[in-house]
Amino acid sequence: MSAIAEPVAHAFDDRLARRNAIVLAVAQALAGGNNTVIVATTSILGALLAPEKGLATLPITAMVFGMWLGTLPVGALARRYGRRFALQCGSVFGVLSGLISFVATMQGSFAVLLAGTFCGGVYAAAHMSYRFAAADTASDAYRPKVVSWVLAGGVFAAVIGPQIVIFTKDLLQPHLFAATYLGQSACAVLAAAVLQFVRIPLVPRHATEAPRRLSHITLTPRFVVAAACGVASYVTMNLLMTSAPLAMVGCGHSVTDATLGIQWHVLAMYAPSFVTGSLIVRFGVERVTGLGLLLILCAAAVGVAGITVAHFWTVLILLGLGWNFAFIGATTMITQCHRPDERTKVQAFNDFLIFGSMAVSSFSSGQLLEYFGWQAVNEVVVPTVFVAGAMLVWLRLRHRPSLI
Repeated sequence: MSAIAEPVAHAFDDRLARRNAIVLAVAQALAGGNNTVIVATTSILGALLAPEKGLATLPITAMVFGMWLGTLPVGALARRYGRRFALQCGSVFGVLSGLISFVATMQGSFAVLLAGTFCGGVYAAAHMSYRFAAADTASDAYRPKVVSWVLAGGVFAAVIGPQIVIFTKDLLQPHLFAATYLGQSACAVLAAAVLQFVRIPLVPRHATEAPRRLSHITLTPRFVVAAACGVASYVTMNLLMTSAPLAMVGCGHSVTDATLGIQWHVLAMYAPSFVTGSLIVRFGVERVTGLGLLLILCAAAVGVAGITVAHFWTVLILLGLGWNFAFIGATTMITQCHRPDERTKVQAFNDFLIFGSMAVSSFSSGQLLEYFGWQAVNEVVVPTVFVAGAMLVWLRLRHRPSLI
C-alpha cells in the first residue's frame, strides 16, 4: 500500500501498462460488484425504510455524492503518494460500506443506510479511476486498449454482484439483503489484496515544462467536449439504471427479474470492452463515442414504448452498450488533453464533473419516477444526449491544432 515502493519514472512502457491493466481488470471484477449490489438493492430497501417513496433512490444518490466528493481527494492522494496508495485508501471505504449497510439493515435505519452507500460511493471514486491508472504508462496508440481492458473486468462484476444479491438476500431473514452487504465487504477485501500487485511510477516533480493551470486545460475544446460526453453518458445511464429496478417492481415484476435486468445491464456495460479499444484505434474516438450516444437514445425510445420485462431488459442492455462506447471514448479523449505531470488533477476534475452531475440525476430519478412515471424518466434522456452529440459533431468538423 505504501507509495515508497513505487518508482519514479515518466517514460511510456506498454509492457508495464499491459501488466497493470490485467491486475486492475481483476480488481475491477471484484470492486465493481460494489456498485451492482448498491444499485440492485438499495432503491428497493429504500422504499421500505424511507419516510416517503419519493426518497427511495436517495441511497443511490448518497453513493453518487460519495463518488463526487471522493474524486478530488483520490486524485490528490495519487499525486502525492502514488496511484496504489490512493486506490487502497478507497478499498477501506469499500469494506466500511458493506459493514455499515449491514448494520442499517439489521436496525432498519434509513439514515445509516445512507452512510453506508456514501462510503460505497467514495470506494467507487477510487475504483472508477482504475481506468486512468492503467493508462499512466501506456503510449498514445495503446491507451484506448488498456482503458477498455480494465473496464472489461466489469463483465465479471456483472455476474458477481447480482449473484451475491440473489443467493444472499434472504439468508438472514427477516432482514432483507443483510447478508448481501457482508458479501459486498468481502469483495472489497479481495480487491484490496489484488491491488498490491499494481506498479505505477510516480511522475517526477521536476518536469521539463511547468504544469499548466487547470483552468487553461479545462477550457480547451477537446476537454470541454470530452467532459460533456462523459457527463451525458454517465448521467443518462445512472438516471435510467437507478430507477429501473424500482419501476420494474412497481409494474408488478419480481425482485429477481429486476436484479437480473441489472445483471444484463452491467454485462452490456463491460462486455464490449474487449473490443472497444480496438474499435477506437480503427475508426476514431469521436465515431465510437457518437455511436454510444446514439445507443443511449435508442434505449430511451424502447423505455417509452412499453413496460414488459422484455422492454425493461432491452432498455438496460442498450443503455449498457451505449455507456460503454461513449464513456470509454470520452475517457480516451480526456487522456489526450494533458501531459503526464498533469494527469491526476485533470482526470480527478473530469470525474468530479461527471459524478457531481450524477448526484443530481440520482436524486431526480426517484422524484421523476414517483410523480411523473417511467416514461418521463426516459424522455429526459433525449435533450441531454442531443447536446453532447452536437458538441461531438462540432469537434469532429472543426480544424483542431495539437492540444498538448
